[in-house]
Amino acid sequence: MDSMRLLSETAMKFPEALSFSSGAPYDGNHDLAVLSSSVERYIQHLRDSGVPEGRITRLMFQYGPVNGFIREEIAHMLRRDENVDVPPEAVMVTHGFQEAALVALRGLFTGPDDVLLSVSPTYVGMPGAARTLDIPVTPVTEGPHGLDPDSVAAAARQLRARGKRPRAVYLIPDFSNPSGTVVPLEARRRLLRVAAEEGLMILEDNPYGLFARDGEEMPTLKSLDTTGNVIYLGSFAKTAFPGARVGYLVADQTVSSPDGAQRALAEELSKAKSMYTVGTSSLSQAAVAGLLVDNDHTLRSATRELAHLYHERLDTVLRCLAEHFPPERYAEHGVRWNEPRGGFFLVVEVDFVADLAAMERSARDYRVSWAPMSMFHLDGGGRRAMRLGFSNLAPADIREGISRLARFISDTPRD
Repeated sequence: MDSMRLLSETAMKFPEALSFSSGAPYDGNHDLAVLSSSVERYIQHLRDSGVPEGRITRLMFQYGPVNGFIREEIAHMLRRDENVDVPPEAVMVTHGFQEAALVALRGLFTGPDDVLLSVSPTYVGMPGAARTLDIPVTPVTEGPHGLDPDSVAAAARQLRARGKRPRAVYLIPDFSNPSGTVVPLEARRRLLRVAAEEGLMILEDNPYGLFARDGEEMPTLKSLDTTGNVIYLGSFAKTAFPGARVGYLVADQTVSSPDGAQRALAEELSKAKSMYTVGTSSLSQAAVAGLLVDNDHTLRSATRELAHLYHERLDTVLRCLAEHFPPERYAEHGVRWNEPRGGFFLVVEVDFVADLAAMERSARDYRVSWAPMSMFHLDGGGRRAMRLGFSNLAPADIREGISRLARFISDTPRD
């Protein structure tokens, strides 16, 4: 739970180090003028839609609806970009992904025997949120192609045999953080079948899906779901800008209110959100909505240039690793890496313990930092591996950074 703070502190302690430890998006295209123009664009959109000036003023300056007021814009975007067709009432606008995770967990997990299954290694935000809520987490180790549906089924059955209730499973199916894996199409369909058979909800986190290479886009689990087993968690941190802190939760499952009325699960979950943040920032919502309106409610098209930039950086990392660690010299030393097709991260395996102490030595003495993979494993794995994040490094910095990393790896004693 403390890993992100430790990485941030190391970055501040060694500011001269080239950092592969971050997963921050590229920030070279940020423009302060866009903030005000996006808000103005959304306000004009409301005026053009016939919304009275007084109502617009209240939306911008007062507390707004708990579930947000840009749900229609997000629903429109989901239809265009992800082929996910849900009504606005099925969308909750959240304070980033992290609140979406907390709200989903608080709504789904109701008893002491409820257990969350999570792919491992994984982004620490979801299991961290679960532990904050005292929800036990059972890891399911991923393979080379991400989370395996058969492993999920086996883990769920083992938990039930122990008297526990596996309630949901969490994964990032597209270019996962930290390993960059992608769950194949047939495995996605099998995972949906497993979820239906085992009574599991799937918590699908998709921050990187729009950055696939042309022609390699995969359908989200939510778009393939016909049984109502997927809650979709999204964020504009990677596709717009992280400072907005705007995310969303999509839960179109139908639930009954105490009065017998039927409504979307997202509306029922508003009880939990109202206790966390009351509502999401009106100005942040307006800034994001202005970007959506400006881009005809499609970020897939608007982010193509950005996607190509990330592909260039990934290809640069892979090329530099191959140059500095030729197999004929390093294979016997255990230096190897995976080759994702997109996303922000890849994994380098080494033949020494790559822990925080090693990373600090790398940052201090070689001026290059990375993230220990052990931070992302829920089952004690990853001790001899490092995550490299390349999204916010220019190609020239990547080349210099991998050169420094190569010197560090070569100089580190094998154990």
